[in-house]
Amino acid sequence: MLKVSGLNVYYGESHVIRDVAFDVAEGETVAIMGRNGMGKSTLLKSLIGMLPARSGEISLGGDLISGRPSFARVAAGMGFVPQGRMIFPYLTVEENILTGMENVVDKTVPAYVYDVFPVLAEMKTRRGGNLSGGQQQQLAIARALVSNPKVLILDEPTEGIQPSIIKDIAQALNRLKTDRGFSLVVSEQVLSFAVDVADRFLIIEKGEFVYEGPKETVDQARIHSYLTI
Repeated sequence: MLKVSGLNVYYGESHVIRDVAFDVAEGETVAIMGRNGMGKSTLLKSLIGMLPARSGEISLGGDLISGRPSFARVAAGMGFVPQGRMIFPYLTVEENILTGMENVVDKTVPAYVYDVFPVLAEMKTRRGGNLSGGQQQQLAIARALVSNPKVLILDEPTEGIQPSIIKDIAQALNRLKTDRGFSLVVSEQVLSFAVDVADRFLIIEKGEFVYEGPKETVDQARIHSYLTI
């Protein structure tokens, strides 16, 4: 579903992402883990087109999307939930969700959104800025989902969220992935959350992948060592 090869991304002359390559299968969840400053967010921003790649290719469902602007990648089937959520604080919950439906003919919030995230139904007339961090994260996920993505990308979704809500979000993502049939790429530092949602783990260190393993045989102690060094 998603294929990345030879990806190199720079900030000025600083080489941040170094010849990265990975695939994501249809319906698969891949967790990209690593400490702050190792390149997780830079990689995800380059996938969605917020940061230009110096070289490399990105294909979505067999369609080459490298070089396209972000809105064209969303139209092609990529959804993105940025770090910090970045909801519109002065729009209502419902208005926030509707901003994700630019490429959808029927501008009605789908019933499954409120079914999976009932708190958003309860608060749909409330301004987004008045929601808690966990509620805003649910709103950001809902906003990305209503564009019907083939691949959903989440950047640090547990940041600043209490543990009980993290569990709820993991359960919601697993249910949504099964029901809606998308693939998931998530950058994360909380190992327990990643274990709850991921089928495969990639560890990034200084812009390069240094470890890969499927959930069934993953070495959690080794992953933890990369997160705490």
